Amino acid sequence: MFAFSELRIPLVAAPMAGGPSTPELVAAVAEAGGTGFLAAGYKTPEALREQIERLRAATRVFGVNLFVPGAPAERAEEVAAYRAELSGEAERYAVTLPGTDPSDRDRFEEKLDLLEQEPVPIVSFTFGPPPVEAVRRLHEVGTHVVATVTTVEEALRAERDGADTLTVQGSDAGGHRATFDVDTPDDGVNTLDLLGRVRAATDLPLVAAGGITEGPGIAEALRAGAVAVQLGTAYLRCPESGASQPHKDALADPRFTETRVTRAFSGRNARGLRNRFIDEHDATAPAAYPEVNQLTKPLRTAAAGQADQEGLALWAGTGYRAASAEPAARITARLWEEAGSPVPGEFTRN
Repeated sequence: MFAFSELRIPLVAAPMAGGPSTPELVAAVAEAGGTGFLAAGYKTPEALREQIERLRAATRVFGVNLFVPGAPAERAEEVAAYRAELSGEAERYAVTLPGTDPSDRDRFEEKLDLLEQEPVPIVSFTFGPPPVEAVRRLHEVGTHVVATVTTVEEALRAERDGADTLTVQGSDAGGHRATFDVDTPDDGVNTLDLLGRVRAATDLPLVAAGGITEGPGIAEALRAGAVAVQLGTAYLRCPESGASQPHKDALADPRFTETRVTRAFSGRNARGLRNRFIDEHDATAPAAYPEVNQLTKPLRTAAAGQADQEGLALWAGTGYRAASAEPAARITARLWEEAGSPVPGEFTRN
């Protein structure tokens, strides 16, 4: 079974759902000595299978990330109010807001079946603990199971449920925070602080994730006890990234001066560049995932088509200004060189 300690360069391309993560991006990071994840979120099982097949032809070690579906929440009134609020956005972009389905599970069971029938080296879980039965099935086919956690309590739950490694995701991460409970407010705990807390509570290998886009930050995380560092924003602008061009351009645009954690686009806490949409809708967006995500999808699609960065979900971590447009393999090698090739820390409690 795979172990992160086997990587020649302990850098991991994060799963970035919605387009940024591509087989080409994961393959390029793996070619440089690291590894990476395909994001299964929002993809059909058929599309996921096709991407896995493309990646198998390019590299041996890679992972797939699954969203853990939550129980449907009773938020019909709040969602209806938000829909009414978004009617002005629908007029702006000349789209129709869709119906919502709180029971949508993103075809989780079918994707899990695929990963059991056609195993990959690593499977990680986000938005909840890896289901115990899923862990058992994946272990039986030799897959290394990773849980993404944002608190010590989540880490201990994931360890109890059978995870092999924990990805410790701080508040400074770009995109969605992996918090198990959609109602939990963002706690503002940065990656290094959270890494220290989780390391003191468990002996499992830890991958540091969130806000790290430069060599010194990588070195600090490894010295603090991480077996590897997961990077997302650092790769968003590279040629292999599937992020839209307006999204890539915004990361280097001086008009965007800060990031903000918001539920405005999806109903879950996620960090992105502060823009008009966040300013106008963050305060009223309900904690209702996937309904809010379903409502805003045509708005985001239309905004991307019009290159309107003020209406896009410009996901980005706090270190977004360091994101480079270099090829992904070059970014990986350069960051490792800048980090000074430190030896990862030990994975025992203090």
